[in-house]
Amino acid sequence: MNTFLKILLVALLVVVAVKLLPVTLAIGCLLAGAAVLALVVGASAAVLLFGILAVLAAVLAPIWLPVLIIVGIVALCRRATAKS
Repeated sequence: MNTFLKILLVALLVVVAVKLLPVTLAIGCLLAGAAVLALVVGASAAVLLFGILAVLAAVLAPIWLPVLIIVGIVALCRRATAKS
């Protein structure tokens, strides 16, 4: 393939790229908008989940705090007897 055909082919590719630039730009903007939307939805879902877990922990505190104290005391007693 001689140099003239190579230059002609590159020029043709440049013309096609310039003609497709608005379509490519529009698709890129749509993809970026979808990514930002997914990020916002994911972040709000994570915050909602954290809030639900915090409320659940506060509601169940009268149950799990005494259980945690009992488990801690049992662990301390088992460790004290295992050393001696």
